[in-house]
Formats: sequence, C-alpha cells, structure tokens
Amino acid sequence: MSFLYQGLIPHTTPRLLPASRSRKLTPKRFDSVTFHDRTSERRLSVAMSRPHAGGPVVPRQDAADPFGLLLRERIVFLGNQVDDFTADAVISQLLLLDAQDPKKDIKLFINSPGGSVTAGMGIYDAMQMCRADVSTVCMGLAASMGAFLLTSGARGKRLSMPNARIMIHQPLGGASGQAVDIEIQAKEIMYHKANLNRLMAFHTGQDVKQIDEDTDRDRYMSPLEAKNYGIIDEIIGGDDAGLKIEGEPQQYLKTKASYISWGDEIDTLQ
Repeated sequence: MSFLYQGLIPHTTPRLLPASRSRKLTPKRFDSVTFHDRTSERRLSVAMSRPHAGGPVVPRQDAADPFGLLLRERIVFLGNQVDDFTADAVISQLLLLDAQDPKKDIKLFINSPGGSVTAGMGIYDAMQMCRADVSTVCMGLAASMGAFLLTSGARGKRLSMPNARIMIHQPLGGASGQAVDIEIQAKEIMYHKANLNRLMAFHTGQDVKQIDEDTDRDRYMSPLEAKNYGIIDEIIGGDDAGLKIEGEPQQYLKTKASYISWGDEIDTLQ
C-alpha cells in the first residue's frame, strides 16, 4: 500500500544526538576582532579602542571648532543677538580667561545688532569685574546693546574696523495687560534708559543730557564719528590688527538737526 495514495506522509524516526559537554568559556582580551566574509573570502580586521585612563583627551587644533581656537588666543566673539543664551556663553568665557591669566588682555570682537538690556548688563558687569583688561573690537555692526558693550571696554583699547557701523538709541519695549502692570513696565524701561545714559556718559565723556538727546532716535555713526564721540579710541585696519590709521578726522560729529546726508562722512575719507 502506498503512503501517497492514502495521503499520508511517512514519519521519520527522530535521531537522538549525544549531549555535548558544555565547555566553560574563559574571557580573552583582544586588540582587534576579525570578521570572515564567506562571499568574497576576505578577512576584515577592526581595531578595538581601549578606554583612556590618563585623563581627558584634548582635541587637536585641526579637529576643534573655530570658537575654541579663538578662545585659546583669548578672543571672545559676540556675533549674535544679545540674549540670555549668548550672554551666558560670553560671561563664562570672560570669567574663564580672566581666571587663567588676569594680567593678559582679553579681546571681545563685536558684530551684534543688540538685544536684551538685562542680558547685556550681565556681560557689562562681567567685563568690569574682570581683572584683565577687556579690549573691544567692532566688526560689521555694533548697534544698541552692541554699541554699549563696545564703549564699555578698557579705556584706550576700544577699537573699530574702518568699515564698521555703530548705532545708539534708547531702549525699546512694550507692555500689555492691566493698567497697573503697564505702569510697572513703564517704570522699569525708564529706569534702564536712565541707567544706560548714565553709563554711556561715563564711558564716552559726554554729558548725560547730550546722550539723552542723541539716543532719542536711531543714531548711526561711522568709526570716525564714533571716535570723536568717545565710543571708541582707535580705528584699526590693514593686515595687522594692531595697525592704527594715521591722522585725525577733519570733520567732527554734527548735531542731529544737520545730520541729513549720508554721504557727508565719506568726504573725510577722501
């Protein structure tokens, strides 16, 4: 009788294999692990990294970020809007460099449109607290709180590139809510305005009343005007960062009423 005819499949007799003795595996230390590729019969060796027990690894200069390399040269770069996050980064770098060598200058490069007054005042207090002189350099634009930090550098070490722009104005803000809340916010912003005018007058040598008039609206200045105003001390240029432009500007800062033409200041450069 056929098994296939009756639709039956013959059962295979199971084979009993002898139990293999379990071998105790001893852990081994390898410097590399080898993989076997059956398709191409190639053997690939992958190196295994051992934990470093000699302390933190210092990255090579070519593998580090640009800001880290600048920090090694005692250069702090403020290139964003001034907010709490940016202020924390700048303050921590200033305090670190001051703790490393309080007798060596710190350079603060500024290219900022301004931002939060309270965050900027945190940077200002850190600059004044540093035992090392903080030299400020304007590149591009130093506006609002950026201009305030520019003039807050060490006296005689406030610099600007020849094609930079500096802008000062009064604090900006707004308030909403109940009448009492609006009154509180109005008093707060008036306090910041008076405090900034007082500090600007101290660092520039201008009268507080003059500062109040000049910051009533956005006031843009060339580096030559900013130097005469007292915001900066020198204008640098050329390949050497310490190169100073020869000669004194022939045109002094005009009054706000007569400051109409944007091209008037170019005459002093020709």
